[in-house]
Amino acid sequence: MWTSSQLLQRPFFKPLAKPLVLATALLLGGCAHQKSTELTSDAQWQQTLAQWSGAPAILLGEQHDQTSHHQWEAATVRHLAAQGQLAALVIEMAPAGGDTRALKPGASDEEVKTALLWAQGGGPGGWPWQDYGPMVMAAVQAGVPVLGGNLPRAQMKQAMGEARYDSHLPAAGWQLQLDAIKQGHCGLLPESQFAPMARIQLARDEAMAKVSTAAHKQAKPGQTVLLVAGRGHVRSDIGVPTWLAADFEPKVTIAQSDKAQVAINMKADKLLTLPGTASKDHCAELGEQWKNRAAPKP
Repeated sequence: MWTSSQLLQRPFFKPLAKPLVLATALLLGGCAHQKSTELTSDAQWQQTLAQWSGAPAILLGEQHDQTSHHQWEAATVRHLAAQGQLAALVIEMAPAGGDTRALKPGASDEEVKTALLWAQGGGPGGWPWQDYGPMVMAAVQAGVPVLGGNLPRAQMKQAMGEARYDSHLPAAGWQLQLDAIKQGHCGLLPESQFAPMARIQLARDEAMAKVSTAAHKQAKPGQTVLLVAGRGHVRSDIGVPTWLAADFEPKVTIAQSDKAQVAINMKADKLLTLPGTASKDHCAELGEQWKNRAAPKP
C-alpha cells in the first residue's frame, strides 16, 4: 500500500526516494478472530508457534517504524530455525527474484544484500538494513533461504493498468483497498489514481503469495514458510491469504505498537500489542512539502 510516508519516498513522485511503507489506513474494518493480546514473554510467543507447528506458512504483519516488531520477527526466525521448522523466510522488503539460496551461512551483509537485490526493494539503498538485517542474517546464518517476495518495481506500472485486480476481492474488500489508498495518501492523491494504486497493492500481495507457495513446495514435511510484511499485506480478508490455494491455510499474526493512536481491527488468527513508540505524523510532513505544489501525478 502506498502511504503518506511513501509519498515522501516513492519514485513516482519527486523528490521521493526511500523504502516503501504500508498505510496505517489499513486499520479500516475487518473483524479479527480474537481480541488483541499483549505479548509479555518470548515463551508465550513460542507456545503459539508450537501450536501452529506444521502450518504451511506463518505470516507476520508489522508496523514498519516499530523497532520491537523487527526484534519480534528476528526472534521468530531464530526460534523456528533452531527447531528445524523454518523452510524459508519470504520478505516484502526485497523483490521477487532476489534470494540467498546460493550463499553460505558465513556470507557477509553486503553479499546478502546483493543476492536479495536489496537496493531494488525500495528507494536508493532499499529498506533500512539496520531494521531488517538482523532478521535476514539470522536466517542466512542458520542455512535458511531468504526470498524476496515483493512485486518488482519494473512490473508496477503494468499492474496499475490490470483491471483483473478490481474483481479479485468481494466489493467490500475492494472498497477497503480504495479507502486505504485515499487515507494513506492524506487525501492528496487524485481519485482517478485510487484504483491504479490499489491494483499495485493487490499485485504485491499476489507476488508474495506466489513466492510463499513455491517455497512451501520445496519444504521438508512439517516445515513452515515465514512471511514478513506490512500488516495490511497479511490480513486474512484482503491480503496475501486471498491469493493462496484453498488447501494452503496459513496462520496470520498482526502486531501493533502500544502507542498506536488507532487500535488494530484486522482479520487475523492472532493480534499482538508490542512495546513501541508513536508513529510519525507523515501527513503533516507531506502537507508541508506540498503546500505550494499541485497534487502529484504518477
